Amino acid sequence: MENSVLKFKRRKRSCNWVHEFNERISLGEFCHLYRDARLCHDKFYNYLRMTKNTFDMLLEKLENHLGGPGTNYRQKISPEQWLVLTVRYLATGESFHSLALHFRLGVSTVSQIIKQTCITIWNVLRATYLPTPTTEMWRQVAEKYWEKWNFPNCLGALDGKHVEIKCPAKSGSLYYNYKQYFSILLQALVDADCKLLAVDIGAVGRQSDGGNFRTTSLYKLLENSKLIIPAATELPQTQITPFVMVGDEAYPLLQYLMRPYPKRILDNRKRIYNYRLSRARRSVECAFGIMCSKWRVLLKAIETDVSNASNIVKAICVLHNFILTHEPFQTENNDDNLITQLGDTLRPHTPTQCRSSERAKNIRETFCDSFNGTGSVPWQNNYIYHIHLGKRIEVILYVYCICMNIIKLTIFANCCRDFNPLLLQNSYIFVVIVSWVPYFFSLKYCINNFFFHRFRNS
Repeated sequence: MENSVLKFKRRKRSCNWVHEFNERISLGEFCHLYRDARLCHDKFYNYLRMTKNTFDMLLEKLENHLGGPGTNYRQKISPEQWLVLTVRYLATGESFHSLALHFRLGVSTVSQIIKQTCITIWNVLRATYLPTPTTEMWRQVAEKYWEKWNFPNCLGALDGKHVEIKCPAKSGSLYYNYKQYFSILLQALVDADCKLLAVDIGAVGRQSDGGNFRTTSLYKLLENSKLIIPAATELPQTQITPFVMVGDEAYPLLQYLMRPYPKRILDNRKRIYNYRLSRARRSVECAFGIMCSKWRVLLKAIETDVSNASNIVKAICVLHNFILTHEPFQTENNDDNLITQLGDTLRPHTPTQCRSSERAKNIRETFCDSFNGTGSVPWQNNYIYHIHLGKRIEVILYVYCICMNIIKLTIFANCCRDFNPLLLQNSYIFVVIVSWVPYFFSLKYCINNFFFHRFRNS
């Protein structure tokens, strides 16, 4: 009797180790679409955001580190499929469920493959394509910056990018940034060819670029003089000046980090310095723009935890340098073809609260004197002149629109004084609406062009 009461129905164990839908050996995207794409260069590039030769080279470097052991019940997934799945995820940002259906794999399998492959990409390629710079490397970066962007003694452009993530559990507003979404910070130092020299990944989104910079290993090495950089050199007809990095207004002014002059105290001399500095910063904006265009996972929220999101961004950074090394990208350095970071160019900068040292201010003044003297470039004065001429014309048009509208309203009021008050009231409202429409559009035009020139020039 007791045994019959405690008797339970045993669940029948399934004999299938792999779901019948997941026939990845003969079906799925890897067996058909990927194989067909390899036969067409353009389609393969659109599929994996790199050429076939570059992908084969990447697979050769990672092949011995990818792939899991097979069993008697299911066949091993090849390292090539691991890499195709991961690169396809980085290139499109598709969900794990969508990729699982396309490749005929389980969702948990897709998650583990992408996680392990991103970690492997970082560990294997980092030493070769994102090494610690030496003195000779710093010197080559400075020479390239002067040749391409006309900024002397420059070790790179520094900037940060918010990478959107899914809200972490029980994080409150820790990862919530000023753009009204949750993110982690990618802070990068970039050379003249848009390659990354140093990166810091994983800081909480609520931090500013300047606040996060003080927590990075790059800042600590610079502060403790442990980063091997070239000795200070003399600019043309100026005093000896150290090698520096360039950043925007979000960063502090330090002996090794130059930032623009504040906009409230600008003369032509300082405007030229701001223009030359912002021109040098275009390389980091180009780098972020290239990364966002090639790796579309950066354009949407990464739906993993913070640790995996950091590994994904690390893999993207080292793949960025890997592809630029084997597929050089030609950037336009003229003033009519500015490639900017998607969504981050016109961001409101929060001024730093720390006071700059006199030494840092003197270094900035030295650069300013050089840019306005023997280190000037032929087009800088014309560029500044045309910007301010355009602003003056916009202000004149703005004032003209206001005056014309006032004259129209005055004439109409005098002409309609003796007519029916109700008709006068209705006509007055109609004329106000009609006459102020051009004023509204002219005001919008002035504001848009003013901010465009302002942020582009500084």
